[in-house]
Amino acid sequence: MDGYGQEDLLRAAAAGVRAPSMHNTQPWQFRLRDGAVEILADPSRRLAVADHTGWAARIAVGAATCNARLALAADGRPATVTLRPDRTDPALMARLTPGPSRPPTQAEKALYDAIPLRHSHRAPFWPDPVPPDARRRIIDAACAENAWLDLLVGMVPLTGFAEIARSADRVLRRDTLYRSEMAGWTHAGNAPDGVPVAVGAPAPEPQDLLPQRAFSDRRRAPGHDYEPEPLVAVLGSAGDGPADQLLAGQALQRVLLTLTGDGLAASLISQPIEVPAARDQLRRSLGRSGSPQMALRIGYGRPGPAAQRRPVEDVLTA
Repeated sequence: MDGYGQEDLLRAAAAGVRAPSMHNTQPWQFRLRDGAVEILADPSRRLAVADHTGWAARIAVGAATCNARLALAADGRPATVTLRPDRTDPALMARLTPGPSRPPTQAEKALYDAIPLRHSHRAPFWPDPVPPDARRRIIDAACAENAWLDLLVGMVPLTGFAEIARSADRVLRRDTLYRSEMAGWTHAGNAPDGVPVAVGAPAPEPQDLLPQRAFSDRRRAPGHDYEPEPLVAVLGSAGDGPADQLLAGQALQRVLLTLTGDGLAASLISQPIEVPAARDQLRRSLGRSGSPQMALRIGYGRPGPAAQRRPVEDVLTA
């Protein structure tokens, strides 16, 4: 069949830029080459301190790839995805080539419709529990993308995870370059990238169960703590190579879009993944042979403002 054209590229990129990325750095580029939509990592937007290995950028590009796939499928032009198709081009992460045209499935339409509604929810969640059927759907969403998702049910596994996460957060906060880099991506205005103070969580308190990024210095009213027993999930992959991380990014985005469609929200907890010793401790605590790639805090909450995205034309490259 005919290859993709400029309209397909714009549609894929418009959806792709809505993916999550650490500190909203948006480390991706899109291009059209030989009838294929290609998605690249943008090394100029990789976090030099927090992401010196490129793990977070690959997770983000994987999530953008998931969105781009859904945009093309929703238009009746689904793609076949090849990850890292050209090892001589290390920035090239994914190539999307057109498969046979067909109407989108109901699942594809629902996931695509959730793309503009999804954003990180860093405020406390309401006490309403996440229903069992919604929990099953996000587990299935991860499995559909060749990843796994473990839900930490009960205070024993949750407390164990919290200890690992808080310990990793303390390690990261001791690094002045790490703190400076995060501050550089935090702003009070309406920039097209980075994290606005308005969408940051209130300043963390010593009694909080889970760590929060210090994007804001707002204090909570006395006695107003985060939810005492949040639903935490850990997403992982079979391996930990670049392709595994790209697969995990696609799985992460499918999980986020699935829970968004169920009226749920999530925030990402990456500290225990960023610190190698904490990551290995988390893997062993789960009894997994694979690699944890991201943790999520999931629940119901009042919708808040979303972080901005750069214009599509800014992420297109020749």
